[in-house]
Amino acid sequence: MDEAQATTKEPGSPLPVQNKPPEQMTIPKEEQPTKHKKPHQIKRVSSAGLRIESVLQTKTGNFKEFFILGRKLGQGQFGTTFLCVEKATRKEYACKSIAKRKLVTDEDVEDVRREIQIMHHLTGHPNVISIKGAYEDAVAVHVVMELCKGGELFDRIIQRGHYTERKAAELTRTIVGVVEACHSLGVMHRDLKPENFLLVNEEEDSLLKTIDFGLSVFFKPGEKFTDVVGSPYYVAPEVLRKRYGPEADVWSAGVILYILLSGVPPFWAETEQGIFEQVLHGDLDFSTDPWPSISESAKDLVRRMLVRDPRRRLTAHEVLCHPWVQVDGVAPDKPLDSAVLSRLKQFSAMNKLKKMALIVIAENLSEEEIAGLKEMFKMIDTDNSGQITFEELKAGLKRVGANLKESEIYDLMQAVSIGNTMSVSPFKLCNSKGCSFLVMILFNQLTKRST
Repeated sequence: MDEAQATTKEPGSPLPVQNKPPEQMTIPKEEQPTKHKKPHQIKRVSSAGLRIESVLQTKTGNFKEFFILGRKLGQGQFGTTFLCVEKATRKEYACKSIAKRKLVTDEDVEDVRREIQIMHHLTGHPNVISIKGAYEDAVAVHVVMELCKGGELFDRIIQRGHYTERKAAELTRTIVGVVEACHSLGVMHRDLKPENFLLVNEEEDSLLKTIDFGLSVFFKPGEKFTDVVGSPYYVAPEVLRKRYGPEADVWSAGVILYILLSGVPPFWAETEQGIFEQVLHGDLDFSTDPWPSISESAKDLVRRMLVRDPRRRLTAHEVLCHPWVQVDGVAPDKPLDSAVLSRLKQFSAMNKLKKMALIVIAENLSEEEIAGLKEMFKMIDTDNSGQITFEELKAGLKRVGANLKESEIYDLMQAVSIGNTMSVSPFKLCNSKGCSFLVMILFNQLTKRST
C-alpha cells in the first residue's frame, strides 16, 4: 500500500494550497433560534466530495486492508474519529473518517486537502500530532494519526488537584512554542483553544500535542485574511474586523494563559454577540480574585499578548523570551488559589456541554420546538422559581421514564450551574430570556435515549 505522500514544502505539492480564503462565516450563531424557512423549488445538487473524481488527488491504498476500525472517540462537524489498529503491527492510532457527502462545496474539499497537507508540513514537531497517512475510498477520506490517550489539557490540570504559576508558565511555553513553529513554517492555526491540546498518555510528564488543523491556512509575510473563523472566547479582535494575520494566534494563546491563571476567560457575555463586543471593547480584569495574588510578571505577559493592536502585540518568539515563560524563569512555584481549579472545572464542563448540544441538535430550532422546550422547563421547575434544582431535575427525568444514574444527572447539573441549581452564570450559552434552551435540548435528548 502507498500511503498518502508526505507533502513537501514547495508550491508544487500534490495537495494544492488554497490561495483565496473562503468567505463564509464558520463561527456558529447561538443568540436567537430562528424559524425554519421552506426552500422554494431548490434543485438538489450532489455534494462536491462525491461529485469529484478524488478528494486527495492521489491514489491511496485500501484503508480496510491495513487497519481495523474500533470504537468511536469523538465527533466533529465533518468527521468522526475512531480508534483504529494497524493489522501488521497491532499498533493503535486515531482515525478521522470524513464522509464525502458532507463535503458539500468545493471549499469543503479544499479544506480537507489543506488540513492533510499542513499536518504533513508540520511533521516532526514534538508537540504537534503526527499523521501516519491519508486514505480514500468511495464514501470517505480516512486520516490516520497518532493516538493521544491522556485526555484534554484542562481535565489533566483538574485531576491533578494542585497547580502553580510555574506549571502554567511551562504549559504556555509549550503552546506558544507550537505557535512559533507554525508561524516559522508559514502556517496559521486559527483555532487555538484548550480542547485542541491533548496529552499523549496518562504519565505525569506526558507530552502535550496540538490537534485539529481543520481551520489552519498557509500564509505569506504581510498577507491578510478576511474570513471569520475560530471559537468565540478565543477569537482575536482583528479577526472580527476581517483583516488579520498570524498575530491572531498569539491573542488566542493569551486567552488560554488568562484562563490557566484565573479559571475563567477574559471576555465573556451571555450571548455570542456579547462575547464579540467584549473581545472588541471590554477591559481586562486584574482586580478580582485570584489576580491580586498572581505575579506582576505574569500579568505583564497577559497584557502584552492581549493588546488589541496586532502591530503592538508580542510575537510568539517574543513571548518565549519573556522572563515569566522561560525555563527557570521568574514564575513562582506556589500553588494558585483553589478557586481557580473549581472555575476551570466548570468552564471545561460547559464547553463539553456545548459540544454535546451541537452534535445532538440541528443548527436551528423551529418556533414549535422552542415552545416545547419552554413547556418542558416549566414542567420540571415545579416551584416556579425559574431555576431547576437537582431534586427537580431527578424527579422530572423519572416522570418521563428516563433511567439515569444520579451521577449522570449531577454531571449535567454541574456543567450548566453554580452550586445545585441551573441558573444564569457567566458561562451560559443560552439566550438572555432564560437558561432553558441548552438545558432542555439535552434533557429532551437524554429522555429519548433512556426510553
